[in-house]
Amino acid sequence: MKDLTNSVVDRKNILNNDVAIKEIYDQIGFHGVMFDSKYRYTKGQLAYFFEVDVRTIERLLENNNDELVESGYELFTGRRLRELREAFVTSKSNFQSDVPGINVGDIQELINNQSISSKAASIGIFTFKAFLNIGMLLTNSERAKDVRQAILNIVIDVLNKKLGGSTKYINQREEEFLPSAIREYNYRQAFTNALDHYIHENKFKYAQLTDKIYKSIFKENAKEYRQILNLNSKGNAHFTMYSEVLNIIVSYESGFADFLKKEYEKTNQKLRLSEAHIVFKIFEELMDETLEPLREKARGLMASRDMTFRDALDEKLKDYVSNVSTDDFNKFLGEKSKSLEERIEENRDVFIRLKER
Repeated sequence: MKDLTNSVVDRKNILNNDVAIKEIYDQIGFHGVMFDSKYRYTKGQLAYFFEVDVRTIERLLENNNDELVESGYELFTGRRLRELREAFVTSKSNFQSDVPGINVGDIQELINNQSISSKAASIGIFTFKAFLNIGMLLTNSERAKDVRQAILNIVIDVLNKKLGGSTKYINQREEEFLPSAIREYNYRQAFTNALDHYIHENKFKYAQLTDKIYKSIFKENAKEYRQILNLNSKGNAHFTMYSEVLNIIVSYESGFADFLKKEYEKTNQKLRLSEAHIVFKIFEELMDETLEPLREKARGLMASRDMTFRDALDEKLKDYVSNVSTDDFNKFLGEKSKSLEERIEENRDVFIRLKER
């Protein structure tokens, strides 16, 4: 079970998951005042909800200011503060809470007694995400502990509902996966053709040179990655790859196929497999500066997404783990995400035209 109080990455992954955030808001039932398209809460409301002293919230703000600002905490002044006061005053009826021990009268009295209704020059206000962020940081509140447990349960439930309990092929739900997969398939054909044309017959050449590419990009071979994702011996690791990762594989396959061809043309004689390994090392060294930014991006995306969506930690890439962006959550879980079967059906006419060429 994740410890949200200790992991910045896990907290950010929760807050970047807009699909889960909506469900969390509905289930927690602590309603805020809508202002500028976001639910807003005062410091006193958070202290009241989590049953802690206001000074506890202030200490968390002092110690985690950058993180809380990123999640939505904001200091209101001037015209925006006046507009915010009006929103709070006119929206008291919105404070209907499903949280035990909190009722509408309590919340209304709390607002009336706070500086939100006074003439204070500035006031710090939390969004719902910042409210959750506080709940994930508080260690001396039973209610915060309950909120953290609810958050983790809801995130798992949302993922299961969206994916039917299987995350192994979540990569295929992204809009760009299908065109990237088709592109990689075509270049893969060119790659294997190059191995046929320019390397002596050897049943190990396809697997060994594919592993060279995998190790260069991911620091491990195809078999090791299949084990991380619990793929059986027939499972194709390429089917689990994210579109950006497929794109860098294409760069390697295309680049090495061309490089191999040029080596062959120097003598017009096929290379032995041992010689092909040396040629790959030369190709890798020559292309190192060009491919390094792409490798770094691919490693970061694979490590972070696999950890978040598949709960799969690749020890060799653990230093690349970071939080998953809101855009990524929307790609794989949002309204535009679809199963591969749905995308194929939508593009059936395109496939028919390609087949008839």
